[in-house]
Amino acid sequence: MRVVLAEDLALLRDGLTRLLEAYDFQVVAAVDNGPSLLPALVEHRPDVAVVDVRLPPTFTDEGLQAAISARVVVPGLPVLVLSQHVEPLYARELLTDRNGGVGYLLKDRVSHVAQFVDAVRRVARGGTVMDPEVVSQLLARNQSPLAALTAREQDVIGLMAEGRSNGAIAGKLFIGEKAVSKHINSIFTKLALPPSDDDNRRVLAVLTYLNG
Repeated sequence: MRVVLAEDLALLRDGLTRLLEAYDFQVVAAVDNGPSLLPALVEHRPDVAVVDVRLPPTFTDEGLQAAISARVVVPGLPVLVLSQHVEPLYARELLTDRNGGVGYLLKDRVSHVAQFVDAVRRVARGGTVMDPEVVSQLLARNQSPLAALTAREQDVIGLMAEGRSNGAIAGKLFIGEKAVSKHINSIFTKLALPPSDDDNRRVLAVLTYLNG
């Protein structure tokens, strides 16, 4: 898989490059600033972009803005945000784009190399990977609870928002996978998400949840 990496800290950028290459990724570009990121993404059109939020020159939200702009030019470009910070406005804009894989991990909460590598691969394949703390902060900024859902359904959709499978949700909540499927179908019904060949109802449910 081809990767474009954006990280301003030289040691971390080099370390991530070596790590990804050790797991058979090809880092086709590794940039250290916002203005260089968008051209790199458009030129290389990688299988996945691993992007920090705050990059030079202003260290505000250049990484996220460049990723969002790149997805306009390259629809569905998979983006994994790897940052120390949660930027709610642009994070929500990225996550509500229904085309392509997206993820948001916090650097200091990635405790295992395998966890990070799996996240990169999942996003590249079109999946969603969310750190629970990111989910919590986004929800804290957007207090519009989905009143139609029961407490258990809230638990289920919250774990869905973290990118967990039905089996993982079942294990976390100590219930059977059939019960999880039942809750998810109920969530789809309450959120008015009928079966569709064109839309992924699981992703749409999570986006509805994140948007309150």
